[in-house]
Amino acid sequence: MTAIESPSLARPEPTVRVWDPVVRLFHWSLVGCFVAAMATGDELTTAHIVIGYVAAALIAIRVVWGFVGTRHARFADFVYRPASVLRYLRATLSMRAPRHLGHNPAGGAMVVALLIAVAAIATTGHMLTLDAFWGEEWLEDLHVAIVYATIGLIALHIAGVLVASIEHRENLVRAMFTGRKRA
Repeated sequence: MTAIESPSLARPEPTVRVWDPVVRLFHWSLVGCFVAAMATGDELTTAHIVIGYVAAALIAIRVVWGFVGTRHARFADFVYRPASVLRYLRATLSMRAPRHLGHNPAGGAMVVALLIAVAAIATTGHMLTLDAFWGEEWLEDLHVAIVYATIGLIALHIAGVLVASIEHRENLVRAMFTGRKRA
């Protein structure tokens, strides 16, 4: 091995800031809220309700940030037409999808789907605390169904992150912690 090939002398790849602190704090806080809400469930009702309101507040903040935030946080940067999402997914199946600095079309669609799903969970959860809906089994069933559908979306989200990380040879999980991606 020559001095040029030595790993200790290799220059790190240049990176650029992509995910701002608001996006990263939102993401990991929402993950924490979802896990905590699942853990508390029917056992710790007051904590479960408070966690639900925190999640709802996080969603509201992220929606506002989607319009006024930094470049890659804005919906305009990552909400694509359905045809573009389908083209991207087809390219991903052949491991030929183009790399995106911000969210790719499938990731953007997942962001929107998860925002809607968590908002629906929070809304149905809130409704269950109201006198008008107290004890309504259909609403409780709907709340639980949306939670399980969201778990499915989360599984797809994680799978997509892993596939994109492999396909583009970059650690997207690390990028969501550091805010930086390969230039």
